Amino acid sequence: MADPRGFLKVRQRETQPRRPVPVRIMDWKEVYEAQEKGVLKSQAGRCMDCGVPFCHQGCPLGNLIPEWNDLVWRDKGEEAIERLHATNNFPEFTGRLCPAPCEASCVLGINQPAVTIKQVEVSIIDQAFENGWVNPLPPARLSGKTVAVVGSGPAGLAVAQQLTRVGHTVAVYERDDKIGGLLRYGIPDFKMEKEQVDRRLEQMKAEGTRFRTGVAVGTDVTWEQLRRRYDAVVIATGATVPRDLPIPGRELEGVHFAMDYLVPSNRAVAGESVENQINAAGKHVVILGGGDTGADCIGTAHRHQAASVTTLAIGKQPPLERAGHQPWPTFPTLFEVASAHEEGGERTYLASTVEFVGENGKLTGVKVAETEFVDGKRLPKAGTERIIPADLVFLSLGFTGAEPAGITEQVSAEFDGRGNVARDGYYMTNTEGIFVAGDAGRGQSLIVWAIAEGRACAAAVDKFLMGSTILPAPVAPTDRAMAVL
Repeated sequence: MADPRGFLKVRQRETQPRRPVPVRIMDWKEVYEAQEKGVLKSQAGRCMDCGVPFCHQGCPLGNLIPEWNDLVWRDKGEEAIERLHATNNFPEFTGRLCPAPCEASCVLGINQPAVTIKQVEVSIIDQAFENGWVNPLPPARLSGKTVAVVGSGPAGLAVAQQLTRVGHTVAVYERDDKIGGLLRYGIPDFKMEKEQVDRRLEQMKAEGTRFRTGVAVGTDVTWEQLRRRYDAVVIATGATVPRDLPIPGRELEGVHFAMDYLVPSNRAVAGESVENQINAAGKHVVILGGGDTGADCIGTAHRHQAASVTTLAIGKQPPLERAGHQPWPTFPTLFEVASAHEEGGERTYLASTVEFVGENGKLTGVKVAETEFVDGKRLPKAGTERIIPADLVFLSLGFTGAEPAGITEQVSAEFDGRGNVARDGYYMTNTEGIFVAGDAGRGQSLIVWAIAEGRACAAAVDKFLMGSTILPAPVAPTDRAMAVL
């Protein structure tokens, strides 16, 4: 294990420092700075190497957390990245974007602040890239089988890398002009600069994965054509249908879905020419929804130098500590201060949006009321209405499922009642040879779940093609275990 008395000697949890707010809102660089090596070692040394490491249970990937904590503490960075890559294809993504359910399951977290698992993880992969320890792993031989992966987010990339490495010829189809999905155009650079995506793609290309950009499957090429051309097809298109708010004034100019704001902004940051980009400069911005996408809108609006930023959430403010109904080692809902929240703006809870108000077809404000609970329903309380000035409103209310894109019409794959592509316990749709992984089949979820499902789906596809597989299958789409793989 790491330092046997580390958790007794170092009781303070120290996370990565963030750049000063006045500095970082003037650019789009990542918010976090690298942690001093001695501090990182002492934080890794707090890991107790528990007899039953519940952090494994908290992580859908089953990351070998105590092992690489120990290796970091011992200055064995090259061995640490080998253990990390054994379960996670893209730790540079999860180390920056995952909310770290592993830390909520840390045994030390019962009576002390949890180990900084996520921070140790990202330090391992960053050091590995800096030292040239991340190399292509091409297959020893080709299987002669072909696979099409539709969608290049974390689930699709994980499927593709796993299947390429066992010898299948894999082509990834992406409708955008660049590979990466929401990693590329949904996540602002201040959370993850796109160099992280590009250097991983270089590894995948060297391994043999092929990428086809600017191809909208369902229109440019049909799902049936892919089915005939390839031995297997994987749907990894994500859950990209946004949840709307059909209230009076929804049609006013200035009311937008969050991704209609974030995607063009990311393109502009990448140096692309963007027509009619939504810019919050000098405007009063209201964001509906308090999740990660809402926080991304907050940080983007600050960098656009908005006049004001207000976030409205219909529910109660989460507690600062675990509630009684969310005991360790479950993942609790807590009040969090993300980097974007540090940068300014107002957060209002128990706020029900009643109406978007405007003049001459343009938004001027948002009518809100206090939320009250009636028979378990959240309703606006009569007599508490007020109007918040607003030039822009961004709807960050989550997503309702995958885009149909001709899936049912062209290959008869069915959708379930939640708007997701239906699948069995082995990631296959009702159409033989067509699989689904990630948010497209599970619904909106965490990046760590997307990668875990991508790895498990790859194992299912490999078994379908070859009769058996050596690929690990960390999770199943249902409660049924995938032991037969």
